[in-house]
Amino acid sequence: MSVPLEVVTDLAHGGRWTSLRSGGREWLWRRETPGREDVAPGDPFVDAGGLEECVPTVRGTPDHGDAWSRAWTREADRDVVHADRFTLTRRIRATADGAEADYVLTADAGFRFLWAAHALLDLSERASVHLPRAARTRLFPEAAPLLDGPWPKGAAWVEGDWPAPRGLRMDTLGPDDGTAVGAVVDASRCCVHDGPDHLSLALEADGQPTSVALWRNLGGFPAPHPYRSTGVEPLLGRVFDLAEAGPGDAARVPESGEVRWRLTLSAHCRCP
Repeated sequence: MSVPLEVVTDLAHGGRWTSLRSGGREWLWRRETPGREDVAPGDPFVDAGGLEECVPTVRGTPDHGDAWSRAWTREADRDVVHADRFTLTRRIRATADGAEADYVLTADAGFRFLWAAHALLDLSERASVHLPRAARTRLFPEAAPLLDGPWPKGAAWVEGDWPAPRGLRMDTLGPDDGTAVGAVVDASRCCVHDGPDHLSLALEADGQPTSVALWRNLGGFPAPHPYRSTGVEPLLGRVFDLAEAGPGDAARVPESGEVRWRLTLSAHCRCP
């Protein structure tokens, strides 16, 4: 039986997805952050949860990108945000078993960028994340205390195979343990299981690098007042910070001046 996904967005405050609901299940985690109402481009990131449109970077400068702090507008059936170096349009529509979001980024040819559907999910301790077994996985420095062996000097990341790169099990959540880990997995789709509920996310982008970023924060971030949050984030690119992107690690605008991609979400299990 088809289970529709209902999407609610807030155009005035960064185009953020504030609700992703299937039946009686709300998938998006949120937190009370009054400061989000007054942000302007260049301000420090204010984490209100939901699903953020992070572009042209996730980490780095500007933190979480240059779209979350700007007001979006509605033009016909599309949502639009204009930044200094790019314009991003988004069209979200319901499907028989979920939702699709089609994106177009326009910019000068050669413009390099990352984009993430930075979805912070409201998940229980028993939830699990399903990605292709043995998919190459990059772990970032906050994972260093949890790894088998020392962190290589000067390395921006280390690599291993899903689901336990460098001995660190990443496919299960469990209770709060004071850790926070970021990872990027070479995959274009994933599925989250939480009890009887499933959420599948898939990304299509011809000629551009795709992956799935994970942020497993079990009460380890931020200091001095950490909280629990879990990000499952389809990603154009293969790193969190555009400044660290090597060849093939970021999307690039071709001579046509635009890049197109599609995010597909479903409440059915579509495990890789």
